[in-house]
Amino acid sequence: MVGVTLLDRHIARRFLGNWLALIVALFAFVVTVDLFLNLKRFLRAARALDPDGSGVKTAAATALAVIDLWGPRLLQLFNHLGGLVLVLAAGFTAASLVRKRELVAALASGLSLQRLSAPIFAGALAVTALQAINQEYVLPRVAHLLPRDAGDVGQRRLESFGVPLLRDGAGRLWRARAFDPASNRLEGVVVWERDERGRVTRRISADAADWTGDAWRFEGGVAQRPGQAGAAGRAEPVAELATDLAPTLILVRRVEGFGQSLSWRQIRAALAQRSAPLDDATRRELTRTAFGRISFMLSNLCVLAIAMPFFMTRAPVNLAARSLRASPIVAVGLIGSVVGVTNPLPGLPVALAVFFPALVLAPIALVRLAGMRT
Repeated sequence: MVGVTLLDRHIARRFLGNWLALIVALFAFVVTVDLFLNLKRFLRAARALDPDGSGVKTAAATALAVIDLWGPRLLQLFNHLGGLVLVLAAGFTAASLVRKRELVAALASGLSLQRLSAPIFAGALAVTALQAINQEYVLPRVAHLLPRDAGDVGQRRLESFGVPLLRDGAGRLWRARAFDPASNRLEGVVVWERDERGRVTRRISADAADWTGDAWRFEGGVAQRPGQAGAAGRAEPVAELATDLAPTLILVRRVEGFGQSLSWRQIRAALAQRSAPLDDATRRELTRTAFGRISFMLSNLCVLAIAMPFFMTRAPVNLAARSLRASPIVAVGLIGSVVGVTNPLPGLPVALAVFFPALVLAPIALVRLAGMRT
C-alpha cells in the first residue's frame, strides 16, 4: 500500500511538473511574440513612465510595461488553454513513464493502466479547481484591465465613456454624458420616469451621481414634470434614486467581452435583476457564459480521458505515431467543446444546451478508459 502511494505521488508530481513547464513555455511564447510585434509601443510607454532614464532603466521600464499589460491577460489565457495543456502534460508524463519502463514495472506488480492513470486525473482535477478559483476570485478583480492594449500601459482603469439610453427594472430611461468605471460615477445624468404606456411622468437631471450599492446619489439633482420646464420654482430636489441599473450592468452593456471576466456571483446578480437594462440577447449571453464555464471544464477532462489510451501502453511503442493519431481527435474534441459552449443548440434552454459537448464526450471517455488493455 505504501508503494502504491509513493507511485501515485511520483506520477502526480511528474504530471504537474510537465504541466507547469508547458504553461510557462506557452506564456513566454505568446508574450515574446506580442513584445516583438508591439516593441515600439512598449518602448514609447516605457519612456513616458521615465523620460530621463538611461538605457538600462528604459529596458527595465519596458519589462515592467510588458508585465503590467500581460499579467491580467495571462490569468485569462490560463483558463483558455486549460484543456490543451492538460493533454500535452499527460502525453509527456506517459511518454516518460513508458520510455523508462516504469509502467512495465507497475503493471508487473498487478496495477492496471486505469489505476496508473488515476494520479494524472487527480492532478488534472487540481488544475481545473485552480482555474475555477482564478475565474471566480482573481479575474473579476482585474477585469477592467483586460481591454487595454500596448498603448494603455500604466493605466489602472477603463476610460470614461458615454452612456446611451438604458432601461432599468422600473422602466426608467437613463442617459449620462460620461461614466467613470473606477469611481462608479456618472456625469451629466438625465432620467425619464414613465408610466405603463411609456409616457414620461417625470424628468430628473443631475450634475453627477455616485453609486451607493442599491441607488444612485445625485449631486444637484432636480425633477420636473411635463409642462413644468418653464415654470419657476416648480422643480423638486432629488437626493437619490434606487434602481437595479448597477455599474456592473453598464459595463456589461458597453465593454465588449467584460461579461466573460465576471464571477459566477456577479453574473447571477446581474441576471437576478427584475428586467434590468439587459436585453434578451445579453441575458442569454451571460447565462451561456456562466454555465458554459462548467461545461468547458468538464469537456476538457473528458478530452483528457479520451486521449489517455493513446499514451498509456503496456509496452514501449512509437509514441510519436500515437501522438499523430491522437492529435485530430483531441483537436476535434477541444474545438467542438468551444463551439458547442459558445453556440448552443437552438430550441433548448441555454443553461442546458451548453452541456451538449460534455454529454457527447462523457460516454466516449468512459468507453475509452474501460477499453484500455492492461
